[in-house]
Amino acid sequence: MGRAEERRARQARGRRAAPQRSSGATAGGAAGGKTRRSGIRRFVNWKTILGTFFGLCLLGMGAFIVLYMVVGVPEGNAAARQQSNIYQYSDGSLLARTGDVNREIVDLDKVPKGVQKTFVAAENKSFYKDAGVDLKGTARGLINTLSGKGKQGGSTITQQYVKNYYLSQDQTVTRKLKELVISLKVDRQKSKDDILAGYINTSYYGEGAYGIQAAAQAYYGVDASELSVEQGAYLASLLQAPSQYDWANATDTGKKLVKARWNYTLDNMVEEGWLDSAERQTMKFPVPDPPKAAPGMQGQTGYLVKAAESALAKQLLAQGAASSLDDAQAMVNAGGWTVKLNIDKKKQSLLEKTVKAQLTSKLNPKKRKVDADIQAGAASVDPKTGKVLAMYGGQDYVKHYYNNATRRDYQVASTFKPLIFAAALDKQAETQSGKPITANTIYDGTNRRPVVGSDIGFAPPNEDEHSYGNVTVQTATNKSINSVFAQMGVDVGMDEVLKVASDLGMDTKGLQAVPAQTLGSMGASPLEMAGVYATLDNHGKKVTPALIASAEHKDRAVEFPDPIGDQVISEEAADTVTSVLTGVVDDGTARVAVRDNPARDGQQVAGKTGTSDNNKSAWFTGYTPNLVTSVGLFGEGAVGTANAGKHVSMKGATGLVAENGRVNGGGFPAQIWAAYTFDAMGKVSKFDLDTTSGAAVEPTETPTFTRTPSSTPSSTPTTEEPSTEPPTSSSPPTPTEEPTTTEPTTTNPTTPTGTPTDGIPDNPLDPNSQ
Repeated sequence: MGRAEERRARQARGRRAAPQRSSGATAGGAAGGKTRRSGIRRFVNWKTILGTFFGLCLLGMGAFIVLYMVVGVPEGNAAARQQSNIYQYSDGSLLARTGDVNREIVDLDKVPKGVQKTFVAAENKSFYKDAGVDLKGTARGLINTLSGKGKQGGSTITQQYVKNYYLSQDQTVTRKLKELVISLKVDRQKSKDDILAGYINTSYYGEGAYGIQAAAQAYYGVDASELSVEQGAYLASLLQAPSQYDWANATDTGKKLVKARWNYTLDNMVEEGWLDSAERQTMKFPVPDPPKAAPGMQGQTGYLVKAAESALAKQLLAQGAASSLDDAQAMVNAGGWTVKLNIDKKKQSLLEKTVKAQLTSKLNPKKRKVDADIQAGAASVDPKTGKVLAMYGGQDYVKHYYNNATRRDYQVASTFKPLIFAAALDKQAETQSGKPITANTIYDGTNRRPVVGSDIGFAPPNEDEHSYGNVTVQTATNKSINSVFAQMGVDVGMDEVLKVASDLGMDTKGLQAVPAQTLGSMGASPLEMAGVYATLDNHGKKVTPALIASAEHKDRAVEFPDPIGDQVISEEAADTVTSVLTGVVDDGTARVAVRDNPARDGQQVAGKTGTSDNNKSAWFTGYTPNLVTSVGLFGEGAVGTANAGKHVSMKGATGLVAENGRVNGGGFPAQIWAAYTFDAMGKVSKFDLDTTSGAAVEPTETPTFTRTPSSTPSSTPTTEEPSTEPPTSSSPPTPTEEPTTTEPTTTNPTTPTGTPTDGIPDNPLDPNSQ
């Protein structure tokens, strides 16, 4: 047998013998071969473990890439964008903060650099170097979430900003994965300063404060721009546990923890080179101020805020920032506005106290039901600047939301008469007999005397049916004689009267040019009338009352027009009206409350009273050279009564019995005006008038008559202004009730027996007329 064949035989024998080996081989057998693995051990070895690990890594990377591609940066959530509006007095002090969320976003450059660094030192020292995420912290958070251990810290500032602004506070794996992806993208898309600004403006600091500006105000009573590094370090420390670290409510343990956190923050700043170590040693923990409730809407605050909101919305619409008033209002309500009002804090307080002292303290609804129906409104304007310095909207906004200073649903009554005279002077109108209308022109003041020269019959009653006979325009203004101004309106032309009234600042849209309007049957607000009289005070240059001084928003700019406009009537016409109106105070319906007031101290005053139909409103609008104020009292059915919200009579209020219980313009309105004005006006001043007629100057001519009247007044004139009872109603619709308007009779009036006088048209019913 050859060698090859022998070798093949041995190999064959070996193959046949192999299956007979037992697993328990001898030492020699073990040394000469390998044992075979059975079961799972065949597949688990270092190669499969390593392969599985890399496979999972590749799978995870692939899944992350897909997630990165699928998840985009969303719009910021509505809650994070919502801000409060800040309203300030003219001196910059806080009037109110409105909105469901107490937040005011500020630009980062408004926050001191040192304060900025306190947040980085407290939360994320590597903020300026990292890619926006903390992988270890995120992984730890995911594991704790999966294991049910709850909230896990350690996120970067970017991640916390993303959670606050783009996502929610939910503790879910999905939210955490989204947070990771969005944080990476945001870090690439935004600068670190933008991210830091977003973080400090969206974080919650406790005390109901969202954002650093609200927190600065809540804890230290300052703006974010005025924070010190010590104060900033406390606010930054709060973010870890706002409720636990809030000094006012913290336990002793909480106070120790927040102090430790404060020290940790400052020490990190030193370590990073952001704070000098010597300066650090001198710093003391800044104990926050006692918490203050955010200003509410009680009292006058609500009236001022709502009036400012309305004014801002109207201006946004006017400048084209919104397509409708509703859209403009939505822009205001979205928040983020800092609105400074022209309201003078001292004058505002004075007006509130004056109304209380002169009126509301005397009302007793439990004793007299009518007292519950009395509403007061007032507005005070600087005639040289147009600034609204004070406003009284009612006793309390939360109890009576309707602003009595801006409502237009009550008749202005005789406060309209000066506008008729202003139109006569500016248009150089003449009487029916061709005589120029001046302060010395003679008119017939007979009660219910029919007007002449009008296609519409009108014979208005004077108050209490008094007849005055022949009087000058000055006297007719002092005594507020209806019959005189009804005829004057016809002489001027009612269309011209309404045009001049509009030019002066009254809203006359929709009014009919009929003689009845001479009685002030239209509605207007105290603020509106203050603007009209301010234009007269300003020598005929238009004054539009301006409630807002400025309105700032980070996303848009608002420019307000100049409150002082063009010359709308001649200076001489305006000054002559002012001169005549001084007579109302010195020898007319306001003399008791104003002329004889001991606080007057020689102050020159012009003004006009007004009492409307059935005593549903009473007015005094008056002015000095530097201050115009309009005060109105309105009868409004009290809540819970059958007449709730309706226009009702004020007769008998506060227990008045004289003058049939009427609340006249020369009463409470004039008293409020005088007490407020003489305290608020400053130094005594005189009118500088370009006129030669009226009560404020010595008359240069004496009234002349072409015929001597033989009639005498039927009774002694009263000192109160007449009621206004026009024949037709042209008042604008109101939210409550149209003013009552009863047509006076035009037949069988009381007539003088004499012949017409200069400036008096013939009475068609006078048997002696020619």
